[in-house]
Order: sequence, then C-alpha cells, then structure tokens
Amino acid sequence: MLKTLCLALLSLPLTPALLQAQAPASVDQKLEALDAAVKSAQMSGDNAWMLASCALVLLMTGPGLALFYGGLVRRKNVLGTMMHSFILMALATMLWAVVGYSLSFAEGNPFVGGFQYLFLNGVGADPNPDYAATIPHLTFMAFQLMFAIITPALISGAYAERIKFSAMVVYTTLWLLIVYFPMAHMVWGKGGLLNAFLGGKVPTLDFAGGTVVHITSGVSALVAAIYLKPRKGYLQEPMRPHNLVLSFVGACLLWFGWFGFNAGSALSAGGLATSAFVATHFAAAAAALGWLLAEWIRTGKPSVLGGISGCVAGLVAITPASGFVKPMPALVIGFAAGLFCYFMVSIVKMKLGYDDSLDAFGVHGAGGTLGALLTGVFATNAVNNALKGPSGNPLPLGLVDGNAAQIANQAIGAGIAIALGAVGSYVCLKLADLICGLRASGEHEVDGLDLAMHGEEGYNLES
Repeated sequence: MLKTLCLALLSLPLTPALLQAQAPASVDQKLEALDAAVKSAQMSGDNAWMLASCALVLLMTGPGLALFYGGLVRRKNVLGTMMHSFILMALATMLWAVVGYSLSFAEGNPFVGGFQYLFLNGVGADPNPDYAATIPHLTFMAFQLMFAIITPALISGAYAERIKFSAMVVYTTLWLLIVYFPMAHMVWGKGGLLNAFLGGKVPTLDFAGGTVVHITSGVSALVAAIYLKPRKGYLQEPMRPHNLVLSFVGACLLWFGWFGFNAGSALSAGGLATSAFVATHFAAAAAALGWLLAEWIRTGKPSVLGGISGCVAGLVAITPASGFVKPMPALVIGFAAGLFCYFMVSIVKMKLGYDDSLDAFGVHGAGGTLGALLTGVFATNAVNNALKGPSGNPLPLGLVDGNAAQIANQAIGAGIAIALGAVGSYVCLKLADLICGLRASGEHEVDGLDLAMHGEEGYNLES
C-alpha cells in the first residue's frame, strides 16, 4: 500500500507551483514573515494600550470629575453639577463625530483643519502614519475624542450653581467649535501653527494638553465666572463643600485616569509611555505635598480639600511636559504647581473677588500655564528625541538641552491659548446669553438647580 502511494506521488507532473511549494523558504522570505509577525504583535499591543487609555480618560470625566466637582458644591446643586460632566460625554461625542475630528486633525490651514474627515469619512482600521503608525486611525480618533469631552467639562467648575442648563449646552457647543477644535489643530494637527512635529511655524511642546486642554479651559472658566457674576450670597454666607468624601473619591479617580491621559499620549506601549507614566505620578505626589505644606504653614492645618486640589494641580502642570522630562524635573514641576496654584486659589482669587466656584482657573489655567513654561526649561532629548531638524538629527528640546528659544516658543503657545480662550469664551457667552439667557433666576438659585433645572433632588434637603 505504501509503495503504491509513493509511486503515485512520483508520477505527478512537477508543475512550477508544486516546485515552489516544495522548495524551502529563502532567508529573505523568512525575514519578511518575521517582520510581519513583529509588526502585527506591536500593533496589537499598542492598540490594546490605547483602547485602555481611551477608557481611562473617559473615566476622568465620569465618574472622576463628576464626583470631584459634585462633592464641592452645596447639596441643592449636586445633580446639576454632575450632569454638566455627564452630558458632555454625549454632546461632545456627537460634535466630534460630525465635524470636530476633521476640524482638529484634517489638513487645513495653520489655525484650523479642513473637512477631509467630516462624518469620520476615511477614518477606519488602517493607521494614519501622520499621527500614529501602529494603531488604527479609528483608535486615534477615539482617544482624541476623550480629550474633547473632558476639556469643556473642566470649565463647568467656574459657573457651577448659577448657570441655566440650556445655556450650558449652547455655550459648550459654541466653545468646542470656536476654541477647542482650532486649538487642537494648532498644537496637534498636521500643519498646525504650533505643532512641533508636523510642520508648525512656532514649535510648541505640548505632550498631552497643557495648552489645548488646561490653559484654554482655565482661562475660559475665568471669563465665564466674571461674566456670570458671583453666586447670590458669595462672601456673605458659607458655601462649603457638601460632601468631601465624594470629592476625595473623584480626585483619586482623576489621578488614576490621568495615566491614560498622559502615558496614553505616547500613542504606543513603549518606553515613552513608561516615562510619561512615571512623570505623571511623581508630579501629582509632589504637588499634593507642596499645596499641603503651604496650607499648613499659612492656616495651621493641612486639609483633605487642599491635598486633593494639590494633586490635581500637579497633574495639570505635568501634562504638557510628561513626555519630555525625566522623573526628578517632574517632581520639581509638581511641587512648584502645588505652591503656585495654592497661591492663586487662596490669595489672588480672594484679593480680586471673582467667583470661580470650584477653582477651575486657579488650578487649570494657572497650573497649565506654569507647566507649559516649565516644559521649555526641562524638556530633553534623553526622554523624547522625536523633534528632528532638516538633516534628520534630533533638535534640542528645552533649556536642559541648550535650546533657550524653546521657552519663548512655549510662552507664545501659552499666549495664543490664553487669547483664544479669553476672546472665544466671551463670544460664546454673549451668543448663549442672546439665544437663551445664561443666568438662572434668583428663585431657582436659592431653591437649587437640581430641582429647578432637572426636577430631581440628589439629597432630600428637608431631612
């Protein structure tokens, strides 16, 4: 039987295809197959990390920011305040899918993107090598969406307890279109004015959103607080946080989620993500200690609110620098942010008398500006050498590497973010005021916005 089978096989015609199949693979073919396997494994690993980072950043908005802000307001406004964060998970997603991603990341002019990706046209499973060569374009789009969700949610801390819900929706929609999408394009979009890696005229280092997220939202928050005027009874009656336990949990979730925010901005699961992860953690820890130390010296007591506010200030300040600095400079940036933001919240705010309800400007605007400038001091090629010159060699990134001009670029980028945030926010507030009116009525403000705007109570105020 075996002899018959062998004779039958030998009698088969030796076609070219059969000869090719029988021939052993060449060294080149083996190397090509190995390279393809390595690339496939890298894409799978990077994509897994980026999808996890998407979830971490979304967690920062809800429940992180919702709990953090919700615990800081009075009981009669807790649901309305948390609703600000929640609604943006839906509203910003819709805007991003229709037009926001295109205005931010499609090629356009130095100030805003075009309409190439309108309705996510052309955004699929294949990578976009301009932004991230080892993950699907759709994953990159989703990761950037999470930043567009949390950024306007940060502003809500300034107008909490006194804005109409309808006005908040209109204002935020306009703000995303007028401020956030153009700023994201300028800093991160191909050909954007401030993009340090893809054709920007004023290379500004912003790894994860110091200018795009924190300066624009913080300055916009200050303008909103001034425009809306103080809450009824501000500085005349106690307006203490109703539940610091909620805020404590929210702050811890923010710290946790910020690893996706910063380390995820490496857009891969390699060493740069690790560096950003460590810098993020170190800065948060140092800032918490810096704030508490300043508070302890000034008031005699280190408070829980001070500790959690300090850690958020450090996370804000390290955001633009996280992918460019070593661990020890991260400690310096964090500690400086804790001291500086405490000064802005406890002294400057009181002297100027504006009612930034939950200190969005004092933490995000001030901390983001400090972080952007210090990025120009401590950025180094030892961490990130992606910025290349015409010869293809790495360019010095910051003062540590001998590039003093980088501080000027950082200041220009911060200045543009401040100007766009201030002017854009004022325009959006004016338009929203004309469309539906901004301020809740005095009666609604006294009764609480939970009942007035949503017909619900987070807490039974009679109990």
